[in-house]
Amino acid sequence: MKIRKLQHHEIPPYDLLLLADPSYELVEAYIADGECYVYEENDDIIGVFVIVPLSEVTVEIKNIAVSENRRGQGIGKKLLQEAIKVAKSSSYEEIEIGTGNSSIGQLALYQKCGFRISDVIKDFFVLHYDEVIMENGIQCVDMIRLRMKI
Repeated sequence: MKIRKLQHHEIPPYDLLLLADPSYELVEAYIADGECYVYEENDDIIGVFVIVPLSEVTVEIKNIAVSENRRGQGIGKKLLQEAIKVAKSSSYEEIEIGTGNSSIGQLALYQKCGFRISDVIKDFFVLHYDEVIMENGIQCVDMIRLRMKI
């Protein structure tokens, strides 16, 4: 198991990134503004996260995803912990993450790792995505924003 920063000449793992965010255009935009990290096992990329600076003191995890066949094995937690470690080592004081109201597992994970709900952006997914996003039998409508001091 190895988590490493994706090099500029490498193609980002869009198959994974699009699992967490179905908008190719949005993914492209925040990859350009941030840093992409990958989780590898035996040279296979099975996890990814992207962090983007919001200010001198705050960074955001814009995307975090694990291969569907590897979920439930603690990889997401390892990615989240690594993102926090990267942010802390870069002298950020706060880290944020957003997820959908329907992302029950992610909301639980983020809170278990120390994030606290800070905001709700009503109708975010309805206004910014053309297709209806369904998860856990719930329509993804609002973005839940979480924050942690580091």
